[in-house]
Amino acid sequence: MNDIDGRHTSVATVFGLTILLACLAACDSPTMIDLPSENQGSRIDYVVLHFTSEDYAESVRLLTTRTENPVSAHYLIPLAGDPTYPRRSAIIHRLVPEERRAWHAGRSYWAGEESLNSRSIGIEIVNLSRCETPADETVYTPVEDNCRFKAFTDDQIELVIGLLTDILARYPGIDAVDVIGHADIAPARRYDPGPLFPWQRLYEAGIGAWPDETSVARWRNEFSAVMPTTLYVQEALAAYGYKLSLTGEEDLETRNALRAFQLHFLPSRVSGLVDQETAAVLFALLEKYRPDELEVLAQSVNAYPL
Repeated sequence: MNDIDGRHTSVATVFGLTILLACLAACDSPTMIDLPSENQGSRIDYVVLHFTSEDYAESVRLLTTRTENPVSAHYLIPLAGDPTYPRRSAIIHRLVPEERRAWHAGRSYWAGEESLNSRSIGIEIVNLSRCETPADETVYTPVEDNCRFKAFTDDQIELVIGLLTDILARYPGIDAVDVIGHADIAPARRYDPGPLFPWQRLYEAGIGAWPDETSVARWRNEFSAVMPTTLYVQEALAAYGYKLSLTGEEDLETRNALRAFQLHFLPSRVSGLVDQETAAVLFALLEKYRPDELEVLAQSVNAYPL
């Protein structure tokens, strides 16, 4: 009987302490009223796509553990069949909550915005593509000479499309031109997701930007008579979103921006050099997605050689 009474006393004591602690916690919490303001917006303005250049196990290690140069991403898309991947089918991995900043973009720029980590969602895709830069080169011309690109699987792309469809539904402020690759925002040092990433397939699924062929044909015809100046192409690249100086020269910065643009929109002709087709696609994209910037460009005195 005494043991039973003792247990009752013990339970009562614990219960009383629990109530007391709950009351103390409630007393420490400030009283507040939720009164949402209309003057707010999402911090997410961009989605940046990458490939890992590593297998699944190493990708997970690099993206989830602290290293000398810590990196992370919001999502990881595995590769089914990777010997280091423990499942039969690929499943999207969420590594960082979308409302928190992941460290995937590094030094970056797009359409006037710098340091995109704080305003973007990063998606890494397991893929063993990689480039080896010769010691005496800082630009790949052509890319294929120094790079080994691997194709993405249909399963991976379907996962990417499903994930992006969900993201864009939740963040309707992300424009088509703001679904971009790492190369687009860091053209001097990055090349992912590479020329084998099917940007056009994403566009056909309602994701991202792609030029209209009728517009490309019209611009191609215009540039068949006379090509725009290098300075005008630089102005057009900057108007679309790329960071480069308006020097009027085919300098390294311009070649890097052209290479990134071609990796995205002209993967069969990546050279880092401007040609008629590259110019036609660039101006067709401006016409479709940045008409105000194109209208400003139309007033430029730098368009064609005098």
